[in-house]
Amino acid sequence: MDFTVSDKMQTIIEMMDEFVEKELIPMEPMFFTQSFREMLPELNEKRQMVRQMELWAPQHPPEYGGMGLDLVEFGLVSESLGRCPLGHYVFGCHAPDAGNIEILHLYGTDEQKEKYLKPLVAGEIRSCFSMTEVDLPGSNPVMMDTTAVKDGDDYVINGQKWYTTAADRAKFAIVMAVTNPEAPPYLRASMVIVPTDTPGFNLVRNISVMGHEGDDWASHAEILYQSCRVPQKNLLGPEGHGFVIAQERLGPGRIHHCMRWIGICNRAFGLMCSRALTRTISPDKTLASKQIIQSWIAESAADIQAAKLMVLHAAWKMQNLGLKEAREEISLIKFFVAGVLQKVVDRALQVHGGLGMTDDTILSHFYRFERAARIYDGVDEVHKISVARRILREYEAKAVQ
Repeated sequence: MDFTVSDKMQTIIEMMDEFVEKELIPMEPMFFTQSFREMLPELNEKRQMVRQMELWAPQHPPEYGGMGLDLVEFGLVSESLGRCPLGHYVFGCHAPDAGNIEILHLYGTDEQKEKYLKPLVAGEIRSCFSMTEVDLPGSNPVMMDTTAVKDGDDYVINGQKWYTTAADRAKFAIVMAVTNPEAPPYLRASMVIVPTDTPGFNLVRNISVMGHEGDDWASHAEILYQSCRVPQKNLLGPEGHGFVIAQERLGPGRIHHCMRWIGICNRAFGLMCSRALTRTISPDKTLASKQIIQSWIAESAADIQAAKLMVLHAAWKMQNLGLKEAREEISLIKFFVAGVLQKVVDRALQVHGGLGMTDDTILSHFYRFERAARIYDGVDEVHKISVARRILREYEAKAVQ
């Protein structure tokens, strides 16, 4: 693997770094005190600036208005934008739209691409992804109660979903539901596009997460599908291939998340070092003089570098050899980088003391909302078990001396 960053990518990253520093980080106090909806006019102005800089939608297809960066390149971009909670949204590469765009591009019909993909890449509408269910384990995706039953030319969808991110004011959902209950477990579910103004699509509530209900894009909803009727032409990809498509979506998505987490680590690390150097603990000493603080800084630097190299390697392998060949690397980075994220943010908060608990810095936000990194897209424990099983199978036929 060649770790060289091209001159073009270096320029793109520098431009994004400067934009995040000058335009987005100063907006963070507003992010803590206002609703997302109230921020939209100013956020839309920032988005227009990004378009004028020709940095809009970095990883999306050029034919739909994106920059067309590959997975490794977007990993570097995601690290830069991840330093601010608003980064990915303002640059048009935010979840869940990013994942929905990828599967619409791969599996959508011409009509679906025209109606949903084009305006989604353009940032004219938002979408959501409705898969997780209230009473069933997300760690076992073949267990699903939501159904989509054929009736004439339609599907009739019934079920309850939650943690449907950004459903509030989204124009459509991609819903995973059982269409073929008698098929083998991994061929039972399908993905269906459901416009959110369809009768029977009921947004019950925005779930309060760590004391924050959120709104608009910055929210996670509970959805009740009650005899929600959509035409069968809204099927995304082949019937019964919902699990396969979900894996196509989640693989790159995990790369995106991990590089965003590294961006968060970089931000927290910088704050930690600055605080250690400026926080006076006696007339002639700062926190930076303490060996335990020096140890945290050294360990954090090593953790972040290891995490970044692991993610870039996983992205390179997925890009060059395919998702199947990169399964082990994806599982490894998912739990490893999530753990590094939690350690680095926790150390930074500890160095800030009481200040770290307030919203006067970004650290308390990271601490609250990034704890979920060890849960979504596969809990740590499931990824560890999956990796261990594959490794052990490799040794079954080996004579180790």
